[in-house]
Amino acid sequence: MKTALEWKHYYSKREFKDNYIYCGKDLGAACTDAGASFKLWSPAAERVTLNLYSAGDGGKTMARIPMQKEEKGVWSWHTKEDMHGVYYDYTLEMEGEKIQSADPYAKACGVNGTRSMAVDLRRTDPEGWENDRAPEESAERIIYELHVKEFSWDASGGFPEEYRGKYKAFTCKDTTLYNDGVHPTGLAYLKELGVTHVEIMPAYDYGSVDEAGDDSQFNWGYDPVNYNVPEGSYSTDPHRGEVRIREMKEMIQTLHSCGFRVIMDVVYNHTYSLDSWFQRTAPWYFYRVFDDGRISDGSACGNDVASEREMCAKYILESVLYWTEEYHIDGFRFDLMGLLDVKLMNRIRKELDERYGKGVKILFGEPWAAGETAIENGAPRAPRGNIDLLDENIGMFCDLTRDAVKGSALKIKRPGFITGASGYENDIAESAAAWGKTGVSSIKGERAPAKAPSQIITYVSSHDNQTLWDKLGETASEEERMRLNRMAAALYMTCQGTLFLLSGEEFGRTKDGMEDSFNAPVSLNRLDWALAWKNRSLVEYYKGLIALRRQLPGLCDKSSRAAERISDIYKSDGVVGFTVDNTSEAFSSEWDRLRIIYNSTKNGISYKLPGEGWEILCDASDSGMWRHRFPAGNRVTAESQSVLILGHRAQFSGFRAGIVHIHSEEKTDMEQREEKQLLKKQRRRKRWQEEQDAV
Repeated sequence: MKTALEWKHYYSKREFKDNYIYCGKDLGAACTDAGASFKLWSPAAERVTLNLYSAGDGGKTMARIPMQKEEKGVWSWHTKEDMHGVYYDYTLEMEGEKIQSADPYAKACGVNGTRSMAVDLRRTDPEGWENDRAPEESAERIIYELHVKEFSWDASGGFPEEYRGKYKAFTCKDTTLYNDGVHPTGLAYLKELGVTHVEIMPAYDYGSVDEAGDDSQFNWGYDPVNYNVPEGSYSTDPHRGEVRIREMKEMIQTLHSCGFRVIMDVVYNHTYSLDSWFQRTAPWYFYRVFDDGRISDGSACGNDVASEREMCAKYILESVLYWTEEYHIDGFRFDLMGLLDVKLMNRIRKELDERYGKGVKILFGEPWAAGETAIENGAPRAPRGNIDLLDENIGMFCDLTRDAVKGSALKIKRPGFITGASGYENDIAESAAAWGKTGVSSIKGERAPAKAPSQIITYVSSHDNQTLWDKLGETASEEERMRLNRMAAALYMTCQGTLFLLSGEEFGRTKDGMEDSFNAPVSLNRLDWALAWKNRSLVEYYKGLIALRRQLPGLCDKSSRAAERISDIYKSDGVVGFTVDNTSEAFSSEWDRLRIIYNSTKNGISYKLPGEGWEILCDASDSGMWRHRFPAGNRVTAESQSVLILGHRAQFSGFRAGIVHIHSEEKTDMEQREEKQLLKKQRRRKRWQEEQDAV
């Protein structure tokens, strides 16, 4: 067998590209009432045999069928028989070796995915599936990251025991705390919270959990085996290939009926193992190799998928489209998107837009990689530094906001703005406009012009690294932690961009400080619904912020001119303030201007407001003040370690935009005079900048 480098040279030749790039969309097994077809792309194979089985594992072979060699490296077999529920794999003869492989293009499989299954997909549809539709979009997208098993595993959720940790748990719409009938959990709780999009962590077939094993096993699932098949450990019967398909559809159907759109977490940058169906059917075609023969490992998972190669790009694109068409998925979160090439990402965006409408299917990812990757021909990748090369509706997680707010996610003892660290004021101010007044991306490290806030995912916690609650505990006292959690939430929810939060962040979710819980016991990873009610005041604070956010078009604006809404930025040690133009033709708001103040100091800060008509919308402890028209008067105080949100009533024509005068209640007269001088300098700088802009 050739070496990895020899295969790389073989695939790079013009002769290979001219003769073996297949454009058809019918690879895999397709079953209908008229019969079935099996097609496999394996250009280097000399012979291919289709093996049929009655079971997904074990048992005798029902038949061994030689496949027909067609053009472009495709092997096929057709029959008029009903093949639904028949399991299969392939035996390939290649360079003197016999290799057994499942089908990389399979839509169904047996237990642990080692055998593929032919499936008539219409027979897997739950009742009413043909009428399933995504709910209407709201004024703002609020993305809530969930793991299927974490969601319902704990007894406190009140889910039926046989459904705990399964897709079927999502079909239970009205669960309550320990079945008390009073305190909502699950989907009813999420509906009250105000979530609009549920992001399901990997739910394709992955390799790090034994589907035939016991339910105590746990993994996040970033270990793809069969990209187009649901994970079997979340089904009630992983041995029957059709069950996982039907139950995943039931989950999505119920989420849609409850008002949630569904985002799928996908991992096209690497596979669970190099001994994959890709590798067995087309050795080294789907993987990157350096010119010196080293195996590329920019994923830090043992391999990198070669997304820039034609048949690999085709596979990924068709996989994404398959999930939208067959499972009604509403968006995708790409793991290590920085390893994938720009051309492919833009192609996916274009295809989704053509089918469903511009930006309707949400698309975003991690704009980084774990290391160097051997991408061919210098194809530009999609890390943070290339944000300007991507479509305006491809988003990236903003680690600048995350780390500026709470401190470094990777250096757990390093504090951030809200925990008193100095030097973050510029980053915090830049985060407010999502991509900065200067047209510079608020993605830390590499900087590049971003096109709009639609490219920014604003967040402070996700499944990676510590939970927000645990991170705050590294540098803050127990007494401060609840207050700082509220401040963190109010801060990032008043930044432009699309909002994202880890499930349980809103009730102080803890993993006992663990940074990376990908394979820790489910007892550590599970959602503790009792804690959601113990910390109800924090949940209510998030709930009020989410509801308020939807009334603020100045922050919801995702257009290329959204940053122009931010003005009068004030910065001093531990304090950032700014004004937001909150007018909109798209939807009306009660307030035409906002004034937002972030105060991370341990002193209260007094503010003199310009003009009349100001109201307090949110303060340190109450995010629902906007519901009661709470007048602010001419002077207000931003409490220590808090966010103050002020709104100006639209009917007050006497409002005059300008820099809000700020002073600490504990400052001396000299300090106040110095501050006035600083404000004068800021005004002069602003006038000078306006003159320069005019030139």
